[in-house]
Amino acid sequence: MSEIDRLVESLAEEATPVTPVPSPFLLTLKWIAGAGAYLVVALLIAGPRPDLMDQFHQPWFGVELLSLLLIFLSTVFSAALLAFPDLHQKRRAAYAPAVAFALFVAVLFFSWRHHLPPPPLPVHSYQCTLSITLCSVLPAGWLFYLMRGYASTHPRLAGVNVLLAAFSVAALWLRLHEVNNSITHVVIWHYLPMLAVGALGVWLGRRVLSW
Repeated sequence: MSEIDRLVESLAEEATPVTPVPSPFLLTLKWIAGAGAYLVVALLIAGPRPDLMDQFHQPWFGVELLSLLLIFLSTVFSAALLAFPDLHQKRRAAYAPAVAFALFVAVLFFSWRHHLPPPPLPVHSYQCTLSITLCSVLPAGWLFYLMRGYASTHPRLAGVNVLLAAFSVAALWLRLHEVNNSITHVVIWHYLPMLAVGALGVWLGRRVLSW
C-alpha cells in the first residue's frame, strides 16, 4: 500500500460523519410547529377572548387573522431561505413577505371602511404594543438561536424576517385574547409598531447573524 493510500485510509477513519442540512421547507415546518405550540400555550395561559366565536361571524375579523397568519408564514419561509448562503436558489420566494404585507394593508383598509363609523377606542393604548413585544421575545430568541447554526449571507434581511415572524405570532395571540373591536386601535398599537420592529431586525440581524 502506498503512502497516499495509507493517508486516504487514515483520513477516512478519522472523518466525522456530517448530518445533512434540512431543506428550507423542512425548516419552515419545524419553525411553524414550534411557534404554533407557543401560541397555543400562550392562549391557554392568558385565555381566549370570551366573544371569540362571535367574532368569527364578523367577516373582516377572520380575514384579518388569515392575512396576519400569512405574514407569519411568509416571514418564516423567507427566514428559512435566507439561512442558506445561496437562498436555496429561490431568491424571489425570499421576498414573499412584501406581497403578504401589501395584502395585509389592503385588508386593514377595507376592515376600517367596514367599521365606519368607528367603534369607540378602548381605554388602554401602548399596553398592547408592550404585551405583543414581550410575547415575541421568546420566539424571536429561539429563531435567532437556530439561525446562528446556518450561514446566512443576508443577515440584515434575515433579522427583519425573524423579528416580524415573532411579532406576528404575538400579535395573533393578542388579537385572539383581547376584547377589542376598534380597528383604529388595532392598526395604531398592534400593527404600526411592525415598522419599528423591522428596523430593529436590520440591526439585530447584522449583530447576531453576521459571520
